[in-house]
Amino acid sequence: MANRSDLEDLRVRIDVIDEQLLRLISERAGLAAETAKLKNSGDGDALYYRPEREAQVLRKIIDANKGPVADLEMARLFREIMSACLALEQQLSVAYLGPEATFTQSAAFKHFGHSIHTKAQVSIAEVFREVESGACQYGVAPIENSIEGAVNHTLDMLVNSSLKICGEVHLPIHHNLMSRAEQIQDVERVYSHQQSLAQCRTWLDINLKGLERIAVNSNAEAAKCALEDDRAAAIAGEVAAEYYHLPILASNIEDEPNNITRFLVLGQNSTQASGNDKTSILFANPNEPGALQKTLACFADNNVNMSRIESRPSRQGMWEYVFFVDVDGHIEDDTVSRVLQQLKQHALMMKVLGSYPSAVL
Repeated sequence: MANRSDLEDLRVRIDVIDEQLLRLISERAGLAAETAKLKNSGDGDALYYRPEREAQVLRKIIDANKGPVADLEMARLFREIMSACLALEQQLSVAYLGPEATFTQSAAFKHFGHSIHTKAQVSIAEVFREVESGACQYGVAPIENSIEGAVNHTLDMLVNSSLKICGEVHLPIHHNLMSRAEQIQDVERVYSHQQSLAQCRTWLDINLKGLERIAVNSNAEAAKCALEDDRAAAIAGEVAAEYYHLPILASNIEDEPNNITRFLVLGQNSTQASGNDKTSILFANPNEPGALQKTLACFADNNVNMSRIESRPSRQGMWEYVFFVDVDGHIEDDTVSRVLQQLKQHALMMKVLGSYPSAVL
């Protein structure tokens, strides 16, 4: 049995540390308020949120962390402190693919912390428009899933949008079956986003074989449908289950355990180098033999790693395509800059979508 005096001593020591933490957090918040005053005294175009600066801070925290708190949890704690301090300078408004309790909203909170104002949008196109119009400073949209591949709506919007990619978020995706039904055997139909249905196909074939599968715009919308129908179930995340008060009948039903969705953070300003960055580019080639080989050689010749390539119809002519490429490095790096100059010589069209910090965790 634990010694009572020893427990009391530990509690006293914890209380002292809590007081120190409170004082230091308040001191940090005060410095943030002073920073806001300095920025407000400038030319009126001050940038309050600096993606590269926040990425650098989080990387330092992770490098210095010796445990026992895991890196992911330590980064999350400091993200929330930074978010609260930034809100003293300027509360950010962030558009995302809604409704509330979607994975996209979770990605927004993971990147910015919870001291932001999130605005749900009915489509990815509306997310872009909210930021382009200035109604929101930033937007969050899915770009690819590790199982199902690219999100084509986002790729298509990037072609003509003036927005810059200023960050990325990697969000582990865990799907749950939720319903007002008391047991799985009572379920007659399943609602979810088409990608979630695909990511849970094997589990559904085994456990809910033959049941109607209904694709909707988002997992949160699926949860709303299940809330209104006690014979229906939804596939969605834990956040949706909590938000819509739906019991979870089965957890982690995704077919692949390492299921991660990558989201882009979109804004109107370019981002400076953070020291560990990516650059996203799109280009179109002339329709002639060897054209793609020439453009891809630009990356290899300059020893620039190409971490991702996708193609999409250009919509300008039959069998014409645009290519989306992610490379390691920032546009300010000499090697990346040389690649871009060479691409201009070989490609019909080339556009830099943004240079931004690689996802911290």
